Amino acid sequence: MKFKALGALAGLALLAACSSGPSGNTMGGGGGMTPGGGPTPGSEQDLVANVGDRVFYDFNSSTLSSDADATLGRQAAWMAKYPSVDVLIAGNCDERGTETYNLALGERRADTARDYLVAQGVSADRIKTISYGKDCPVAAGNDDASYQQNRNAITSVEGYNPQNCH
Repeated sequence: MKFKALGALAGLALLAACSSGPSGNTMGGGGGMTPGGGPTPGSEQDLVANVGDRVFYDFNSSTLSSDADATLGRQAAWMAKYPSVDVLIAGNCDERGTETYNLALGERRADTARDYLVAQGVSADRIKTISYGKDCPVAAGNDDASYQQNRNAITSVEGYNPQNCH
């Protein structure tokens, strides 16, 4: 009888330990916050707060600006610091243009960001890309300010979906 009770307690302890995961876990949601209140190193929140998760493009373009170069340079350095973190780059467009055109443009934007990271030494195996075209705007509105915010490529820790698009 004592062995059954000890076995049950050991099983519960094992389940509790497995469900909490390691504090630095960056997979399946990107970690979170440290007990001190800052973002967990290598997490989605760390990427957003300390590096920047998005680059912006001009209308009808997939060419990187100097600001985009700087952001992607910081992302490459961050990825070098956290070699077990994989990312997803989502290419996005504003609402103008056809669905087919915007899906292709979003793909070119995501690919351009990926190619920059790879040129900086990040393994291509660590980077997935997707195009949402005009289907996942980050800013509502039909004005230039909204359009500018929606012409982007957003980098996120694999398993985290900042746009809730899928």
